[in-house]
Amino acid sequence: MLGKLAARLAPPEPQLQHAALRLTARGWETAPLGAPDGSGAIVVVADLHVHETAVEHSDGRRRGVPLTPDRSVGEVTREVLAAVRALAGPVELDLRPQETAWSVPLDEDDQHATYDVEHVANYLAAATRAAGVLNEVRAPYRGRSTPVNAWWGAFDLAVSLFSGRPADPGSADFIRRNSMDAQEVAIGWWPGDARYPRAAFYSYAHPAPEGYSRAVLTPSAARWEPDLQEYVLGWDEVCGAPDPHAAALAFLSGAVRFGCTACDWDPALYASLEGDPPPIT
Repeated sequence: MLGKLAARLAPPEPQLQHAALRLTARGWETAPLGAPDGSGAIVVVADLHVHETAVEHSDGRRRGVPLTPDRSVGEVTREVLAAVRALAGPVELDLRPQETAWSVPLDEDDQHATYDVEHVANYLAAATRAAGVLNEVRAPYRGRSTPVNAWWGAFDLAVSLFSGRPADPGSADFIRRNSMDAQEVAIGWWPGDARYPRAAFYSYAHPAPEGYSRAVLTPSAARWEPDLQEYVLGWDEVCGAPDPHAAALAFLSGAVRFGCTACDWDPALYASLEGDPPPIT
């Protein structure tokens, strides 16, 4: 719901950036979104500490929807949408889910009703640590880049660095043709999915040149996953390292450095990743 509201109410940006969410100290939330009735702005947050989805209006009004183990996706969706409409005016959404094995619209989905408080806490703790590393890699880059985006389809965190050149999306699929039309090197972290059921950091280049899969990265546990077409470093392997932060940073920095070199980027661009940020005056 948060992502669909962002996609509907935020001004469109290249590579679908307007649809991304942000990870904060309390969970996932949208940027301020213009209220459809012109009354101001709303922010919608999935607060993973108090376990509720809240709709907050810029005028101070607020409505919360509890997240509990026995509430279905459909029930929560209907209540969140009602709260948005009550605070911000009419909004219509395509409620079909994205990147799932099922197609039942969110407001009709009374089958999925799992909310495990312990799992949620573990996810937020891991994601917070991962986001810190991702942000550290991207911070000095002087080309166009994204913030640490929280993507609601795969539940991953990702940063994209762009060379400034266009790229062929390689598919007419809606998401690919709108998000993969620029040359990029991406890094991220995700909790796993059906193809790779383990949490991991990852990196890929688009479009990937010939020989891209042959890099030797550190730490030694880093590897190329052919099914994903990405380099990965498992979260368990990161946590088991003597210095987990340093291990993740070495992997992501090395993957970006290799990707920029292999894709023949302007050397000054990727060299900026090794530099200092602008001076503070």
